[in-house]
Amino acid sequence: MEAVTVRWLEVARTTLEPYPWAYTLLVLAALLLLSGLANLVTKKILLRGLHRVVGMLVRSEDREAPYRLKVIPRLANVVPALVIALGIDWVPGMPDPVVAFVHGACKVWIVLTVALAMAHALDALNIVYERRPEARTRPIKGYLQVAKLAIFVVAGLSVVATLAGVRMLHLVTGLGAATAVLMLVFQDTILSFVASVQISSDGRVRVGDWIEMPSQNADGDVVDIALHTVTVQNWDKTVTTIPTKKLISESFKNWRGMQEAGGRRIKRALYLDQGSVRFLDAEERQKLKRFALLREYLEAKERELAEWNAGLGEDGQLPVNARRITNLGTFRAYVERYLRRHPQVHQGMTLLVRQLQPGATGIPLEIYCFTNDTRWAVYEGIQADIFDHLLAILPEFGLRVFQEPGGADFRALLAPGDGAPAP
Repeated sequence: MEAVTVRWLEVARTTLEPYPWAYTLLVLAALLLLSGLANLVTKKILLRGLHRVVGMLVRSEDREAPYRLKVIPRLANVVPALVIALGIDWVPGMPDPVVAFVHGACKVWIVLTVALAMAHALDALNIVYERRPEARTRPIKGYLQVAKLAIFVVAGLSVVATLAGVRMLHLVTGLGAATAVLMLVFQDTILSFVASVQISSDGRVRVGDWIEMPSQNADGDVVDIALHTVTVQNWDKTVTTIPTKKLISESFKNWRGMQEAGGRRIKRALYLDQGSVRFLDAEERQKLKRFALLREYLEAKERELAEWNAGLGEDGQLPVNARRITNLGTFRAYVERYLRRHPQVHQGMTLLVRQLQPGATGIPLEIYCFTNDTRWAVYEGIQADIFDHLLAILPEFGLRVFQEPGGADFRALLAPGDGAPAP
C-alpha cells in the first residue's frame, strides 16, 4: 500500500512538474482529506463502539443522560489537528512561515479542545454529584467553577505563549510583575470563592432553603449556588440572583430552622373593644359552663375566689373589695384551652395567650403558638381557621372586636333624623 502511494505521488510530481504549486495544492488537499477521514473514523467508528460499551456498563436510567460521553467527542477533535500538524511538514513547497503558522494553529486548537473537554468533564462530575443526598448540604458547583476558571487561564496562557513563540514559563514569570493588577481584576472572583467556601463549610445556605433578604429583593427558595451568584426563585415566580459575597457581608433570614423544627409560628392579635370588658355575674358564669373547655376552669376559679373573698371577712361581701371573674379573663382561658386541644397546633412548642399594652385601637390579645405543619398554604389555612372560630365565639363572652367606624356605622347613627344625630 505504501509503495503504491509513493509511486502515485511520484507520478503526480512528474506530471505536475511544470506547475509546482499545483502539486503542493494536491498534497495539501490529500492531507486535509486524510485529516477528515481520521476525524470520521474516530467519531463514527471508535466512538460508536465506545457508546455501546458504556451503554452496557451504566445503569439503564443513565444511558440517555445529557452529559454521557460528551467529553470524548470533544477530545476526538484533536485527531485531525494532530494529522495536519504531523503532515504539514511533508507538503512540498510550503513556505516556512506558513508551516510555523499551521503548527501554532494546531497547537492552539489542541489546547482549546482539551480545555473544553476538561470543562465538560467537570460539568458531568457536578451532574453526577448533584444526584447524591449530600449535594443539597454541600454543593461543589462553586469549586468546580474555580477549577474551570483555572483551566481556561492556563489554556489562555498556553495559547498566548504559542502565538508569541515563547515558553510558557517565561510568560508566567513575566506576569509576576502584574500580580497586583490581576488581583484587582479578579477581586470579585476571589471574594466569591472565599464566600463559597465559607457558605459550603458552615452550611448557612443550601439548595432548597427558603431565605429572605430584603436588601436584594429576595424572598423564596434557593435553586442554585454557584461561584459568583446564588439564585433564588421568589414566591411570585420571579428569579433573583444574589452575589455570593453578599451572603457573608449582609444579614438575611433563613427559614430552614423552622422547617427542620416542624413548627411554624402564629403571632397575631385580636384587638378587643375596651368598653366591652366587664365582670361576669352568676347567671353568665353558669351559662358559660356549657362550654366543655371552660367548665373545669370556671369551677376552680369560683372556689379560688370564694376562698379569697372569705378571707376578707365582711369587706369581701362588697363587690368593690371582692375579686370577681371577668369576661376577658374567661375568654383568654378559653382560647388557651382551645389551642391546647387543637389537633394542628404543635403542643411541644411555646403556646401563649397574652394581653399586650392597650392603645387607641383597643386591647391586643395576642395568640402565640406554632402549627405542626410548616407548608405555607396549610399554615395559612390553620391560622385562618383558628381566628375564624375566635371571632365568631367572641359574642358569647360579651366582648366586641375593636373596629374603626365605617360608612355604614355613620349612616346608622344618623338614620333616626334628617341628618341630625339620635338623642
